[in-house]
Amino acid sequence: MSGTASGTDPALTESTTQTAARRHPQTVVVWPAQLNAQTLSADRLGAAEPGEPWTEAPYAHALRTGRGPLFLRRLSPPAHPDGAGREGELLPLDVERWCAVPDAADTGVLHRCTGPVLDVGCGPGRLVAALAARGLRALGVDVSPAAVARTRQRGGTAVRRSVFDRLPGEGRWDTVLLMDGTIGIGDDPVALLGRLRAVVVPGARLPAEADSRDADERLTGRASPRSRLGAAALLHAAEAAGWTLTGRWTAQGRPFMGLHRPQPVHHDKHVTVTGRPGHP
Repeated sequence: MSGTASGTDPALTESTTQTAARRHPQTVVVWPAQLNAQTLSADRLGAAEPGEPWTEAPYAHALRTGRGPLFLRRLSPPAHPDGAGREGELLPLDVERWCAVPDAADTGVLHRCTGPVLDVGCGPGRLVAALAARGLRALGVDVSPAAVARTRQRGGTAVRRSVFDRLPGEGRWDTVLLMDGTIGIGDDPVALLGRLRAVVVPGARLPAEADSRDADERLTGRASPRSRLGAAALLHAAEAAGWTLTGRWTAQGRPFMGLHRPQPVHHDKHVTVTGRPGHP
């Protein structure tokens, strides 16, 4: 799943961690396929037990059927007391859109891709398949077996792997995609963006999707942590990781940012007869 931990993991734990700067909000997966509106209250949705083994079943089922509903539910208040969230809040996962063909907002991103393209946290592979249909070499990377299988069924190429593991074509990708919240893979967006600098060629493009809300929070995940970043937080992380901003746009209510890996600076290496750098 593109918009969750490690790109695909909606099962988030009930435990709490601490950092010097902020308290991590707590969330847990909710799969209310048989629940009516009255049962969607915070006190009636079962929370995961601490230490309970994670299962991909709800997400895998959603990918197989192409529909939800599937949610994340907060088990604690958000880190910022600004009314941006509350305990028991349901955070919907847009399964139907992920499993559909690319919409107009997706198409705008695809037009900004030059190949070869790496889709990090590709989910069910709508973008990978669309790029392949356009004749671009594209590879999806996801930790979910269901996501990789669905991508391949759609005619795309995908591998089951963490982005922090060794990837095919390291250092040779012209474009890398971070869509559907995959900027939140792991608990350190700067580390993720720094990792992707090593995956792409100098001058590469990175279209990234920000959270529609002005979020900057870390969520504790059973399989792995994740983050939610709005546009301001995403830009801050990108600059810290050495990416430059080339453009910002919003399509169908979804905010995007175009990032660019600068070319390395070449110093004049011509050496004069004195043995010092200079010009002839």
